[in-house]
Amino acid sequence: MKAQDIIADGQDFTVIGGRTVRKGSVGAFLANARILEDARASAEDRHTAQQDLHALVPTLDALGLFDVFELRSPALRDEVEQARHRAALNPAPAAASRNA
Repeated sequence: MKAQDIIADGQDFTVIGGRTVRKGSVGAFLANARILEDARASAEDRHTAQQDLHALVPTLDALGLFDVFELRSPALRDEVEQARHRAALNPAPAAASRNA
């Protein structure tokens, strides 16, 4: 399967498992993870990265990313679990969430 089989060329998103999946969701998660793991990152950058990472978790769960890949970093695993907990407490309409 190729990337265009998931999100066709010329499209910016698709809906998978009731969640809007935007092109770049996985890349954005990785970029935020790198900031959170960077001891030199400012508190402001870390806070922004944490918020953005949390917003992406429901989408990446819908993709099944964490069913296939295990995060090596205990801190990142904790962030994902916190995001899941928040999402369970405050579920947003899935298809309306285009932030991810």
